Amino acid sequence: MPPKAWSAKDERQYKHLKASEREQGRSEERSEEIAAATVNKQRSKEGRTKTSKAASGKSSKKKSSSKKSTSKKSSSRKKTSSGKKTGSKKKTTRKKSSARKSSSRKKTSKPRSR
Repeated sequence: MPPKAWSAKDERQYKHLKASEREQGRSEERSEEIAAATVNKQRSKEGRTKTSKAASGKSSKKKSSSKKSTSKKSSSRKKTSSGKKTGSKKKTTRKKSSARKSSSRKKTSKPRSR
């Protein structure tokens, strides 16, 4: 059953989503959960809920800075007579992959028969 705070449009959307989920083979209970969550997400996005970001004055999109820095950062590298910079470069760190590599598996020593 849809909540009382929903408009007629929200209820129509809920019924449509619920029917669509049922057609895809989901259970009645799961269809209702997905449909209600989708309608509530849309209401929140539009600022029609108490806890929505739009209602509290916060925006979900990041604003890009219109000011650009014109000052150059000092570098620890020295320029050579040809104008190229030399010296040590700053190392960057990479994120470690959580996926296992296939080459790390142990291989069995059973001979193949052909």
